[in-house]
Amino acid sequence: MQYRIFKLALILLLPLVSVSGLAVIRAAEPPASPADFRAEDVPGDAGTAIDLFWTLSPDDQPDLKPRKVLRYVISRKEADNEESKFENIGEPTYRVNTFRDSNCEAGTPYLYQIEAVGQESLTSKPVVLNEPVIASLQWFNLQRSWFAVFVVLICGSVIVFIRLARSGKKLKVRKIAGLEAINDAVGRATEMGRSCLFVPGIQDINDIQTVAGITILAQVAETTADYRAQLEVPTSRSLVMTTARDTVEAAYLSAGRPDEYNEDDIYYITDEQFGYVASVTGKMVRDKPAACFYMGAFYAESLILAETGNSVGAIQVAGTAMPTQLPFFVAACDFTLIGEEFFAASAYLSGEPQQLGSLKGQDFGKLIGGLLLIAGCLIMTLSSIQSRGVAPDNQEPTYLQSASNYIIENILGKGGFK
Repeated sequence: MQYRIFKLALILLLPLVSVSGLAVIRAAEPPASPADFRAEDVPGDAGTAIDLFWTLSPDDQPDLKPRKVLRYVISRKEADNEESKFENIGEPTYRVNTFRDSNCEAGTPYLYQIEAVGQESLTSKPVVLNEPVIASLQWFNLQRSWFAVFVVLICGSVIVFIRLARSGKKLKVRKIAGLEAINDAVGRATEMGRSCLFVPGIQDINDIQTVAGITILAQVAETTADYRAQLEVPTSRSLVMTTARDTVEAAYLSAGRPDEYNEDDIYYITDEQFGYVASVTGKMVRDKPAACFYMGAFYAESLILAETGNSVGAIQVAGTAMPTQLPFFVAACDFTLIGEEFFAASAYLSGEPQQLGSLKGQDFGKLIGGLLLIAGCLIMTLSSIQSRGVAPDNQEPTYLQSASNYIIENILGKGGFK
C-alpha cells in the first residue's frame, strides 16, 4: 500500500520537476544579440564624443521573469592599430538603447562592439560595427545658433550706441537721484565744517561691487577736493585701502589740489566684520560726519551703519547690489542706488562716450530680450488655450502650436535653425 502511494506521488511530481528543469535550462541560455548597432559623431562638439545606438535584444522584455537581459557591455578599440583589443568602456542597463562615449580623441577611427549580458553572466554573440567611426572637431555648434543670434544682437546694439556717442550724438540717460545728491551732501558738510565718510563695503577688491564703489569714490573725492572738505575712507581690506588711496590721489590731482590730499585719511581697520563696523560706528558717533556714503557689498552691518549715520544727522547715500540689504538702506538712508543704478554710476558720472554707449546698448538689448519674452509667453499661452478646443483625433498642429513647438525645441532647445 505504501509503495503504491509513493509511486502515485512520484507520477504527480514528475511534470513539475520537468517544468522547473526546463526553466533552469532556459534561464541559463545566453540572451539574443542586439541589432542595428550604429555609431554617429556628436554634432557641434570638440571631437571628443561618439553616440552609439542599437535595437534592444529580443530577449530584453519587461515581462520576462527572471530577466534574461541584465545589461549591455560596450567595448572599443582603435581601428588603425592592429595590436589593440576591445576594451570595456561602459555597461548601460537593460531597456537602454543609447550610449555616449565621451573619451574619444579627435581624428582617431574607432570600432565598437556590443554584447547583451544575462543571468549567470552569460553573454550574447558580440555585434561589431561594419566600419570605424571618427570623432571630428567642429568649429561651430549649430545647436546653439539661436544663442549666437541673441549675442550678436546685443553686442551689435552696444557697438552701434558707442559709435553714436563717439560721433557726438547726445544720449539721454535718466537722472539718478543718489548721484545727483553727491554735490549737495558734500556742500552741506563743507558749510557745517564736518567731514565726509565713505565706506566701500566689506569685500575685497576682486568683488565687482567694491570696484563699482571705488568708481563712485573717485567722483566723491573730486567733489570734496573742489569744496575743500575732509574725506575719510575706512577700509576692511588692505588692497581696497591701496586702491582707494590711488583713486583719491588721482581725483585730487585732477581737481588741481594735490597738496590737500592726505593718505592718512584712507586707512585700514580690520578684516573682521563686526570689529570693522564697531570702529566705523564709533568714529561716526565721535566725529559726527555731515555726509555718509555706503558704496559696495554689505551684509548684516548695513543697518548698523545706516542707523548710526541717521542718529548723527548725516545725509546718507547708499548703493549696493545685495538684495537682502537694500531694504535697510532704503529705510534708513536719504538716497539709495538700487542694483543696476549702482553699476551704471561710472558711466553716469564720467559722461565718457564709450561708457555711455555701452550703457545704452545694454539697455537696448534688455529691451529686446523683454519683448521676446513677452511674445514667447503670449504664443505659449494662446497655443495652450487653442489646444483645448482641438479634437483628440485631429493630429494636424495649428500655427500657434507649431510656433510654440519651435520655441521649445529650436530656440530654447537644441534644434537650432532647423
